[in-house]
Amino acid sequence: MPPNVLPLHTLNPLGRFSDRAQDYARYRPGYPPEAIAAILADMGDPRSLVVADIGAGTGISSRLLGDRGPQIIAVEPNAAMREAAEAHPQVVFQPGTGEQTELADKSVHIVTCCQSFHWFNAPLALAEFSRILQMGGRLALLWNDWDLKDSGTAAYYQIIHAVATRAIDHRDHTQALKAVEQQTEFSRVRHLSFAYGQTLTLPEVVGRSLSSSYIPKEGRAHLQFLDASAAWHGAWAAIDGTVTLKYVTNLYLSEKVAT
Repeated sequence: MPPNVLPLHTLNPLGRFSDRAQDYARYRPGYPPEAIAAILADMGDPRSLVVADIGAGTGISSRLLGDRGPQIIAVEPNAAMREAAEAHPQVVFQPGTGEQTELADKSVHIVTCCQSFHWFNAPLALAEFSRILQMGGRLALLWNDWDLKDSGTAAYYQIIHAVATRAIDHRDHTQALKAVEQQTEFSRVRHLSFAYGQTLTLPEVVGRSLSSSYIPKEGRAHLQFLDASAAWHGAWAAIDGTVTLKYVTNLYLSEKVAT
C-alpha cells in the first residue's frame, strides 16, 4: 500500500454510501454473464447452492447470481442500500459485515465479494469466510476495473481522478490477493478476466460516477466534475447520445481446503 494512504476499512465503509444508494441502484454496472457463470462452475446444481454475497450493496450481483438458481443471502450493513434493492425471489437481504456476517458455521457453499472486498479488514473477513464456508466451498472476489486501454474510458478516468477525495486504483488488487494467499485455509488463487461495457447517456454517466464514494456531491470540485463530464461527453458520444465505458472484469477464485 502506498505511504499515507489509509486502509479503506478505516474510512467509514458502513456509512459512506448512505446518500448514494439510489444512484448506486440505478447506475452501477452489472457483471458479464461469463463471470457469473465462472463463480458457479463445477459447484454442482446451482439450485442446491447457498451463496453469501457479502457487501451486496443494492443487490446487483445478488440478483445476477440468483437468476441462475442459487439461494442468495445478501449481507449488507448499510440500511439505505438494502432499502434501495430491487426484490428478487432468490435473494434475501440481511444486515452484517464482512468481518461479522451473522451467518452460521459451514452454512454456505460460496462466498462472493463483488466490488466490496477492498472495504473489509482482510484478515478478519477471511477468517469469517472460512468459518461460514463448507469444506470445498468457494471464495469469489470480483471487480469491474476501468479499461484504460480504451481511449474514451481513459479520458473519463482522468476526470474522476482529478476530483476524487481519496486515492483510487481499483486495478491493483495485490493486497487483497496477498491476504488470501496468506490464509492456509484457502487454495491458491485463480484469476479470470472478462471484457465488459456499460452504455450510458450523459445523465447516466454522472449518476454512475456519483454512486462512487470518492466523487464530491457539492462544492467547486463537484462543479468541475460536471463541466468536465459534459465536455467529455461532447467529445466521445455517439450520434444517439450514448458513450460506452469499458471495463476489465477481474475475478479471483479460491476454495476452502482446511479448517
